[in-house]
Amino acid sequence: MREYLARALTSAGYHVTAVDRGTEAVPYIDSGTFDLLLSDIVMPEMDGIELAQHTAKAAPQTQVMFITGFAAVSLRAEENVPQAKLLSKPFHLKDLVREVDNLFGRADRSNQQ
Repeated sequence: MREYLARALTSAGYHVTAVDRGTEAVPYIDSGTFDLLLSDIVMPEMDGIELAQHTAKAAPQTQVMFITGFAAVSLRAEENVPQAKLLSKPFHLKDLVREVDNLFGRADRSNQQ
């Protein structure tokens, strides 16, 4: 799934750094400037909520968007990271691109396709 998400966002003109777990993302968050953290909530080693909380401290300008297929986990995310955007599975890749575009105020791509 990570590859499909990265490919969709890259095709939409975004620069993407993709990793397979939260602990792998931490050094990137700590050393770089990212506009968006797009994370699943349920991950091995460090869940998305922990990663978002780390991001809020290390890079407070970085916006957060979670993807999840678990309703109960969604409620936990909203309680712990209330400013985060939430995208529930299943979703179409166009939905993801539209949500990211909306987050950054980019023009509606539906008129371009």
